[in-house]
Amino acid sequence: MNGTDAAPAKEPTTVTEPAAPRHAAPEPQPVEEDAFARFAPDTEEENPTRLRRVLRGTRYALLHEWALAAYASLVLAAAMTWPTLRYPAYTIPQDTGDPTLQAWQMAWSGHVLKNDWSQLWNSNSFYPEKYSFAFSDTLLGYAPAGLFGTGLEAALVRYNIMYVLLHALAFFGAYVLARQLGSGKTGAAVAGAAFAYAPWRLAQAGHMHVMSVGGIALALAMLARGHGYSLRHGYRPELRKPGWALAGWLVAAWQISLGFGIGLPFAYALAGIVLTCVITYFVRRKWFWSEPKPFGAKLLTYDAVGGLVFAATGGLMALAYFKVLELHPYAERSDWEVNFYSPPVLGFFTSPAQSMPWGEAHSGAREVLGQAAGETSLLPGFVLYGLAFAGLIMSIWTVRQRLLLFGGVVLTVALAMGTKFFGGRPGYMTLYDILPGWSGIRTPGRLVIWTTLLLAILAAGAVTAFVEQAKTVSEDRVPSRPHPLLRLATFLPLLLVLAEGLNVTEHPVVPLQPPSMATAQGPMLVLPSDALMDMKVMVWSTDRLTPIVNGNSGFTPATLSEIRELTKTFPDQASVSRLRELGVKTVLVLREEAKGTPYEPALTAPADGLGVQRTDAPDAVVFTLS
Repeated sequence: MNGTDAAPAKEPTTVTEPAAPRHAAPEPQPVEEDAFARFAPDTEEENPTRLRRVLRGTRYALLHEWALAAYASLVLAAAMTWPTLRYPAYTIPQDTGDPTLQAWQMAWSGHVLKNDWSQLWNSNSFYPEKYSFAFSDTLLGYAPAGLFGTGLEAALVRYNIMYVLLHALAFFGAYVLARQLGSGKTGAAVAGAAFAYAPWRLAQAGHMHVMSVGGIALALAMLARGHGYSLRHGYRPELRKPGWALAGWLVAAWQISLGFGIGLPFAYALAGIVLTCVITYFVRRKWFWSEPKPFGAKLLTYDAVGGLVFAATGGLMALAYFKVLELHPYAERSDWEVNFYSPPVLGFFTSPAQSMPWGEAHSGAREVLGQAAGETSLLPGFVLYGLAFAGLIMSIWTVRQRLLLFGGVVLTVALAMGTKFFGGRPGYMTLYDILPGWSGIRTPGRLVIWTTLLLAILAAGAVTAFVEQAKTVSEDRVPSRPHPLLRLATFLPLLLVLAEGLNVTEHPVVPLQPPSMATAQGPMLVLPSDALMDMKVMVWSTDRLTPIVNGNSGFTPATLSEIRELTKTFPDQASVSRLRELGVKTVLVLREEAKGTPYEPALTAPADGLGVQRTDAPDAVVFTLS
């Protein structure tokens, strides 16, 4: 807690006592409570009864600040993402493209978790490719959710629940981080709302790996807590908690397991923080010779263990991605792709179409941004901009801290602009050239995550200062509480930030799996095959996870491109021979989906002389390759 939240000390009662000895120890001074003090248990009474222990635990679970923040995060997430939970077994947010791909990803990771973990990277899609699960970010951290249920309905319910929960975690993580840094409750709530419901996130509703950023803020909060650090009160070694530091590293490891698109910049940010701490430890403060040591052996041990877990998680995942680059060198992102997805300055003031307050009003600006508007409409929020600017003038943070936060905002904006910032060198393309793995990130604009978090911390400082000033103004009132209108005014920034996060995201119905696919022998190829259609085929395959040639990811393997082109004349000798060579047993040509595509002739084409059995079903024509 910050100092203003502490109860005033009572005046001591006057009692005549003998004079204290000359060398008596001075009376201990109370230690200022920090932002996480309420999370620590109270001093327990001696030998409490079982009932009392249960009641005490229930009270902590229901009433302490962290629990209340978690409950509020869940309720707010359900409301702000509505109608995601209205028909979770039938609809999916945004469109039936990338979200269906990611619903399949969770199903696959859960499947291998139950069956054969060694086959994780060799998924059922893109048959017969190896390491196909590493063709894009995997959401591997959500694998436990895949343990529950099978088939399309379970995949959709699972996706929709995780979609809501990731918003709740983003709010909660930023709230906890702001509180640990020294913000008041209202300021922390503004930070959480700004981080979880920034307008730019609405364009990413189909990219769960991009929206899943709550672990970043939560890990930073836990690490700061573990090391006894807050932005407002500085470093306090007496408050260090090694267990919190270890938990922070574990959360960071979980975060990077969701994907490198967001996780890799996070890893480099953590590396920068660790390097700064090491330099400070040995040079600036000369702590090496000081007593007490600022960290201690236990905390350093926990840091070492946690850091190794984090590094091992990233390293093991990286092995699969390096193998993909070895097998498919063309999968590496080109300078052209980076330039295509690089936003100009206008992008940071342009809202995506899914924004309720700004979407229609910014349609002209999105036309200027062009075809990549979905990745370059990066408005963090006009209210957030205003609050952050106010935080440069009036804030609980020191002037130096405000300038550092503002410098971070400028730096992250410059990096997020990619090649639009003086060609990116120096800038984003410099990192592209020198940092391992950075060349796999084609969308610089997603670094706006860090811009938003820094702006949110600046805003939290301003809102907290405003709330504290309101309390000061009210001290002379009887009773000494803020006027109801003044109290309401302190919540106005939170309401305005949430209002900018309101959405008009579509929730289309996902088509059901064709009955013929449910019984077809694998490995199979479903026609027509293209990027959008194959994502539906992937989520349809979640009932049995039979090997399928179809697939979609950040790049298209050469074999799949060949098959798509070759089967436009299917069934003929060339296409049938090639499919047999790959080991394909069945080809399904879907009647409705094939109409108007190059694959439509296969619906009526004979298969005489090819050794192929043709079966006409109401939903598809099934070709069985002997």
